[in-house]
Amino acid sequence: MSDQTHCTLCDLPTPDPPVTDDGVDGAFCCRGCLEVARTLDDAAVADADPEAVREDLRANATDGADAADATDVPETAETAYFAVDGMHCATCEAFLEGRAADTEGVHDAAASYANDALKVTYDPEAGEREEIADALSGYGYRVADADEEAEREETLTTGMRLLAGGFFGMMVMLWYVLFLYPIYLGAGPIVSFFDPRGVGGQYLFWNVAVLSGAATALAGYPVFRGALVSLRARRPNMDLLVALAASAAFVYSLAVLLTGGVDVYFDIPVVIVLAVTAGEHWESKAKARASAGLAERTADGVETARVATDDGIAERPLERVDAGDSVVVATGERVPLDGTVTDGDGAVDESLLTGESTPREVEPGDDVVGGSVLVSGGVTVVVTDTESTLDRVVATLWEAQSTHGGVQQLADRLASVFVPAVLVLAACAFVAHLALGSSAEAALLTALTVLVVSCPCALGLATPLAVSNAVRSALAHGSIVTDASVFERGADVDVVAFDKTGTLTTGEMRVHDVAGDETVLGVAAALEQYADHPVAHAVCAHADDAVEHTVSDVERHSTGVSGTVDGERVLVGRPALFEKEGWSVPDALAERVAGADERGLVPAVVGTRGTARAVVLAGDDPLPEWEAVVADLAVAHRVVVLTGDEGAAAERFREHPGVADVFAGVPPEGKTAVVDRLRTEGTVAMVGDGSNDAPALAAADVGVALGDATALAVDAADAVVTTDDLRALPALLGVARATRRRVRENLAWALCYNAVAVPLALVGLLNPLVAAVAMGASSLLVVANSTRTLASNSHARRDFLGRMRALLARVRPT
Repeated sequence: MSDQTHCTLCDLPTPDPPVTDDGVDGAFCCRGCLEVARTLDDAAVADADPEAVREDLRANATDGADAADATDVPETAETAYFAVDGMHCATCEAFLEGRAADTEGVHDAAASYANDALKVTYDPEAGEREEIADALSGYGYRVADADEEAEREETLTTGMRLLAGGFFGMMVMLWYVLFLYPIYLGAGPIVSFFDPRGVGGQYLFWNVAVLSGAATALAGYPVFRGALVSLRARRPNMDLLVALAASAAFVYSLAVLLTGGVDVYFDIPVVIVLAVTAGEHWESKAKARASAGLAERTADGVETARVATDDGIAERPLERVDAGDSVVVATGERVPLDGTVTDGDGAVDESLLTGESTPREVEPGDDVVGGSVLVSGGVTVVVTDTESTLDRVVATLWEAQSTHGGVQQLADRLASVFVPAVLVLAACAFVAHLALGSSAEAALLTALTVLVVSCPCALGLATPLAVSNAVRSALAHGSIVTDASVFERGADVDVVAFDKTGTLTTGEMRVHDVAGDETVLGVAAALEQYADHPVAHAVCAHADDAVEHTVSDVERHSTGVSGTVDGERVLVGRPALFEKEGWSVPDALAERVAGADERGLVPAVVGTRGTARAVVLAGDDPLPEWEAVVADLAVAHRVVVLTGDEGAAAERFREHPGVADVFAGVPPEGKTAVVDRLRTEGTVAMVGDGSNDAPALAAADVGVALGDATALAVDAADAVVTTDDLRALPALLGVARATRRRVRENLAWALCYNAVAVPLALVGLLNPLVAAVAMGASSLLVVANSTRTLASNSHARRDFLGRMRALLARVRPT
């Protein structure tokens, strides 16, 4: 007997004895995990120490995480997930994590720019969640529990700031067009009586200065705040370069005005700030708001449990519930923690965690998981683990999501080199021109020109504008993109993994067949309308005369429901209910029940007057387009199917020639582990709909949830298919490939522009005005390229290559 107590694949507790096989090293919690390990033939499972494998499964690497510090976190610490308003670059992550490290009572913190979220591990005795959030707020960041109102408030504030800045900016440009540009170009003012050095001219100049300052301050607040944060974090970013260019142009123009000059550049900060801020605003609308889902899902857990003691039932907070305590759970309540039923029976809805729509019947000796709902009956549960499965799902979701980097982080990495280089070049230009005999004013103008011409508007807009266009294109093809990084990773997908239930199938039970006396269906439906069970809903939908019957004395059982219909006692449920009540089941009907599993169906027996009279066979149906979609994807991708079902329900998908593997009987934690293994073979796209799929969706390089997916699955996904047509998935991957190419075109142009413009500015061949025009023209080119139509069939070349590989594989001699 193996002494291993946890599954090698998914880390769940193993039964005694564990599931093992001579051909597969390790011990497993179920046959599904064993078959996954056998199919993937993962060397890490076969060769590594089991404890090391489990630690690797638990830990998804996070940026800047220090594994050594994790051992210093006390067991009494709690974890909170916050939404953060104001994050817009990787520097924000380092800054917030640094502030958290200096906050009393905080043991650990991890910020995620991709999710606008912050995970904090803190001492509850040192402060409440609200106090921690207040302590971390500031410098333009708002840390709070995520909700829709906060989201709308931030969007509204940003929009108003852009409108106000744009209003003042238009007034600035109006004066420039009417008076200043004609003078600078030697044509004289449009208004002939205008004297730039007279009282009227001074009034106009100061008017322009005030309007330019207002536009720059209002619209550019996020940029200047980001620059300050980058200085405090000692990580220069593009905000710093933009802020320096805008500030230098404004301060220089103000100094010229104070000394009686007229060559001012108050238009430059307006153009720079409005362009960059608008781009960042568009980008923010494409960023995922996963923190809201984390907060909401945390709320789906319970904070207290009713513990059975010698003095009766006592309600305690979960942190005071220990392993071995007995907790009481009534109908409609959530099971607070993982445990084993010791008394009572009932049915638990584990769809939040397993994705399966059928409640599971439990009785003494059966295990239940924290977070599941007792839909019928009443049970006493002995706690076996003080961390619920729901908590682990939420934690796994965070760890997987926070490792994802967005497309914009490519620009951030470029900025880490580009920004310091530009600052050094500007300083060198100033010193060199002074040394060559230029005046201080001329040298300063040259340095300012270098800053302005290299202002990364095009570089900053390259990603968000292309992504904004891609989001609209994806929406037109039936998908909502919730994480802009899908356009980077989705272009390189090698493996497409489908969850079966609710993804390749409808996820809704339907009556497929009725054996026996069909006239009792109306009676069965009259009783089943009082049962909260997917098969019961299918029976009610199939029958149309349930309301014509009189029902009384309804009693719910873990295996079905009983009651009196039109004065006659009726049973509807599993054969175990009939056995318990002493009712007979004819052999013919018993055979139909026994054969239901082979057809992938769920049987419900209907009986009256002490005997079974009919068997209703229900199940969900495959989506009509699933075969065509799989065949399309299989041309250029490896397609696999994950399911918690076994037998015929999984076998029909294995028979499709486009499906490379079907992993059947896989538990929720096993799905995430399968995705992790598949990622060693290439980029993985995971498609699912249930909350149990959320960790796997987040662990995948690209997570795609269906439109009727649960909240946690949608929050974990990078994209959501909004139509009932699964063919939106190939279109989404096509848009991702076209977008990635468009972004790279934009970045290439932005870098080429700087490669030409910066040297010209260094040698003094440009002035700030020409530099600003060149910068604007560069940005306009990026805008024009970004808004071109994206073709969803951009995967044609990849599909062609895939067909060629498939053809060569067929003709290649063995």
